[in-house]
Amino acid sequence: MVISRSVFRRKPVEQIATEHEGELSRSLGLWQLTAIGIGGIIGAGIFALAGAVANQTAGPAVLVSFLIAGVASAAAALSYAEFAGMIPKAGSAYTYGYAVLGEIVGWFIGWDLLLEYTAIVAVVAIGISGYFGFLVQQFGFQLPAWMLGAPGTGQGHVVDLFAVLLCLLIAFLLNLGIKAAARFETFVVGIKIAVVLLVIVVGALHINPLNYHPFFPFGVSGAITGAATVFFAVFGYDAMSTAAEESRDARRHMPKAIVYSLIISMVLYVLATLVLTGMQNYRDIDPESGFSSAFASVGLSGLASLIAVGAIIGILTVMFTFMLGVTRVWFSMSRDGLLPQWFAKLHPVRRVPSRVTWIVGVASAAIAGFLPIREAAELTNIGILLAFVVVCVAVIVLRYRQPDLPRAFRTPGMPVTPAVGVIFSIWLITFLEPVTWLRFLVWFVIGLIVYFAYGRRHSALESQSV
Repeated sequence: MVISRSVFRRKPVEQIATEHEGELSRSLGLWQLTAIGIGGIIGAGIFALAGAVANQTAGPAVLVSFLIAGVASAAAALSYAEFAGMIPKAGSAYTYGYAVLGEIVGWFIGWDLLLEYTAIVAVVAIGISGYFGFLVQQFGFQLPAWMLGAPGTGQGHVVDLFAVLLCLLIAFLLNLGIKAAARFETFVVGIKIAVVLLVIVVGALHINPLNYHPFFPFGVSGAITGAATVFFAVFGYDAMSTAAEESRDARRHMPKAIVYSLIISMVLYVLATLVLTGMQNYRDIDPESGFSSAFASVGLSGLASLIAVGAIIGILTVMFTFMLGVTRVWFSMSRDGLLPQWFAKLHPVRRVPSRVTWIVGVASAAIAGFLPIREAAELTNIGILLAFVVVCVAVIVLRYRQPDLPRAFRTPGMPVTPAVGVIFSIWLITFLEPVTWLRFLVWFVIGLIVYFAYGRRHSALESQSV
């Protein structure tokens, strides 16, 4: 009974909102936060995933797939926005779950995000490596297989050196300090948006309306199934919300940044899918390089290299956002005593958690360097969906438990809006492969052991109750 009470103990929202002030450097403005969010949302989804879903699952109705996924993602995003304005601290879903549903819930969400965010960084690095290899070949060069992780003359998977170096580069940038790192991210996101807009504008001039017929070649069910696939292209604000403690005015800026980043990203996704399926019949779209094949089909193959550059830049920002996310979750868990406080040590000048940043950089580099992309990808997805469920449930619970608590932003349509987020996330979880569940259960058991062997006894709340 005592154990049951201790694992479900909660850190009061009022306490979280006021403690640890001044530890992390508060230097991010609204548009820097928004850029971090856009950087995490717009990536492979616009350059590769849209083409694959159009060709194999939804046809021109890939537009509907993105709209469905956008609505479902918005339901969770609005829940995140309420918490971000109320609890302007690092940790995101971990911190929100800890405050409302109890320590054990917060622990497991945080624990799972440590692996999944790190794996996402690695998967993205492997993806960029592939794009880089394509771009180099476009200019008539051939890099050695060992640089890009391609199968060589020997047996097995060789080291993807380019992906390894990318992971370490992002860790280095984050260790320069959040202000310098955010400037880099904002600049790169600006380039990415410019490339996407160029693709949309030029592509719009070559749209053939006949390509939109039939609009639902795979039926309405195909568009809905496609939504389950593209949903993973429209989250990223969850990782961005971990930067709340580094915002100059988190209560006002974080909710806006979450909403703005999702709206801007969805508008670009919708316009891009309209152009893609309008330029080329869905049957002819290349599932792996949709826009490149579409532009080649109208005699603009010269833009393929530019699109490849845009893809590399676009996906690079995803690495930045998710590595930022995992380091802040780890930092928060260590600061709360659930993991050793050694990890929460900040750089004395730059005020960033440099120890965990380098550990994540090396860990993601190891995954990217030695695992094929499919095996690395199998480490992702379920934790983020469970985080969405926890945050959406928590916002409902807290609204009824403490209705008068000051809120800079209130999720509209309560409790229907967060309930939609819960239902859609659980539905998507049913689509995941058995190996993903197996990985989750193994990581869950390891987390259970770590929590009861260390976290529960060293929790900051445990010392407060003594």
